[in-house]
Amino acid sequence: MFFDVSNHGLNISLCDYMKELLTSLGQLNTLLELNLLGCSSLQELSTSIEQLNALQNLDLNHCWKLQKLLTSIGQLSALQNLDLSNCWGLQKLPTSIRQLNALQNLDLNHCFDLQKLPTSIGQLNALQNLDLNHYFDLQELPTSTGQLSAFQNLNLSNCWGLQKLTTSIGQLSALQNLNLSSCRGLQELPTSIGQLSALQNLDLNDYSNLQELSTSIGQLSALQNLDLTDRSNLQELPTFIGQLSALQNLNLSSCLGLQKS
Repeated sequence: MFFDVSNHGLNISLCDYMKELLTSLGQLNTLLELNLLGCSSLQELSTSIEQLNALQNLDLNHCWKLQKLLTSIGQLSALQNLDLSNCWGLQKLPTSIRQLNALQNLDLNHCFDLQKLPTSIGQLNALQNLDLNHYFDLQELPTSTGQLSAFQNLNLSNCWGLQKLTTSIGQLSALQNLNLSSCRGLQELPTSIGQLSALQNLDLNDYSNLQELSTSIGQLSALQNLDLTDRSNLQELPTFIGQLSALQNLNLSSCLGLQKS
């Protein structure tokens, strides 16, 4: 167990036996950071958390038994960073998450039981980074994702259940990094991916079920790094590769089916 109170920060990490938060926590109205990392017995947050008007960082990493977030979390108007990684029991996000107007970073990696993302996620106008690594049950992104005008980084690696990407992904004009590695259920990319004018890094490694690459990838004028590692069914380089004028790194390692020209 680690308990520490510093200037505008409260660290209660690794409190293994703590099942709930004190209601008096809401009285800390100048609190900027709340660290609950590794509070593995925590089952829910106190409603008093809605009173933390200044809170900017909330770390719930490895809160394994946390099954839901209270709707009152939407009242954290100053919240910039929300870490829910490794919350294995988390089943859904409240629609009130749309009220987090200052949220820039949302980490949901290894949230194995999360059923689906709410459509209200598209209203997070300040969101820049979304990590969905190892979100096995994710089948598709909400179409509202395309409304995230500040979005820069999207990590969908190891989303084995992902079957398709919404065409609205092409509306993410600020997106710089897209990681689709090991998305083994994804069979095609939407042509709208070519509209990602700011995209610099595209990771498509370990993509055995992807039958062919969308020719619209050739329209990615800012693309610098393209990873096609372990594409066993890739037999020849698509001609559109020559159109990628900004490309600096092309990784074709373990593409065993690639024929010499």
